[in-house]
Amino acid sequence: MLTPQTRTVRRDAILAVLLTGQLMANIDTAVANIAGPSIGADLHASEGAVGLVVSGYVVAFAVLLITGARLGSSLGYRRTFLLGLTVFTAASLACGLAPGLATLVVARFVQGAGAALMVPQVLSGIQLHFQGRDRLKALGYFSIALSGGAVAGQLLGGVLIAADLFGTGWRPIFLVNVPIGIVLAVAGRRLLPADPPGRRDRLDLGGVLALSTTVLLVIVPLLLGSERGWPTWSWLCLLLSVPALALFEYGERRAAGRGGRPLIARQVLGNPSVRAGLLAHGCTSGTYFALLFVLALYLQGGLHKGPAYSGFAMVVWVATFGLAGPILPRLRRGLRWMPVIGCLVLAVGYVSVLAYLLLGGSAGPLLFALLGIGGLGLGITSNTLIGAVTSSMSSQYVADLSGVVATNAQLSGALGVAIAGSTYAALADDPSRALGVVLAGFIVLTLIGAGAAHRLVR
Repeated sequence: MLTPQTRTVRRDAILAVLLTGQLMANIDTAVANIAGPSIGADLHASEGAVGLVVSGYVVAFAVLLITGARLGSSLGYRRTFLLGLTVFTAASLACGLAPGLATLVVARFVQGAGAALMVPQVLSGIQLHFQGRDRLKALGYFSIALSGGAVAGQLLGGVLIAADLFGTGWRPIFLVNVPIGIVLAVAGRRLLPADPPGRRDRLDLGGVLALSTTVLLVIVPLLLGSERGWPTWSWLCLLLSVPALALFEYGERRAAGRGGRPLIARQVLGNPSVRAGLLAHGCTSGTYFALLFVLALYLQGGLHKGPAYSGFAMVVWVATFGLAGPILPRLRRGLRWMPVIGCLVLAVGYVSVLAYLLLGGSAGPLLFALLGIGGLGLGITSNTLIGAVTSSMSSQYVADLSGVVATNAQLSGALGVAIAGSTYAALADDPSRALGVVLAGFIVLTLIGAGAAHRLVR
């Protein structure tokens, strides 16, 4: 019989395996941005072609997240996590050894698909093995992996490319995943509990195709349309996503009416708590991704600061984000209202930075400190919102909740970056004014998020 201490050690080992996979996936979302110029020079590729190396990963990742979550229900979360890790690691090796740009783009797409299989199982594993305050603590570390991966990807990419190990240039940013992936696969096979036996749900292939098409029609123009001046094709894709979504909804209703298993359980999206939580999480996480993007433009393009300076600002933001993880489980009162409080603290952070800019500030330690307020608010919000959403339904909906939470964050982030990036670019002649207008939009979104969070906890 396992003692409480042994069970705690085993749960910690499970969490370490899952979060390492999450961290790897998030690092590779950001690392190729830093390597872009080096890849272009080495492979004699245009800027647009190199952009496919970055966007191919993100597109495959976003499009296949819900499918990956559903496969976790069909095949078992442990088996699907290890499958995704294997695909991700093999594709990383292919990226590092790619002889040309075409091979690299294809390998990056496959790498994103592997991440989409792996990542939803992280949140599923947390839901299955952690309850109450233990789950809140686990979600705190989960949030650190989410946010820290973006900054770690930029720092790791810069260090490895500058080191130019054995004259390999950009290739180590992908090859470093190979030994880590192999060790993690061995650890995962030993430490992750076996999937319980029993009947598995069949995968709704029609729903997969319809939903993948819908997400593809949304994510591609959001990722590529802004930097290309919103050409006609980007608006056509967004327009076509509406009938594609309607077709997906029709197929889901039809599958449910026939007694089948829809790709996303009807009970999940019909749950008012889930809908309110997704709205609040989308509003707040969208501003997070957008701020990382716009802040880099402001500091480097507007104020002509170096990448290291910009990176330090992001480290401060992420560091305060991570403070919420160890703090929240220690609270004995008021925990229920923390999603609302977190949204309000985030809004205060954005208001403080906006006031600083209006009073003539531009950069410096005070700006970083004010960003830290927002980072703390976002950490509180992210932890408690995900906890509230995943606790609002029984364990039979683990995969559905994992898929919709992860996809919601990806789409909200892409939408936030597209809108904030376009707004900043239109006003870039006055960097402080441009950032101020973007921050004003963030304040509105966080207040909407606070309203949705209030509905969730009410």
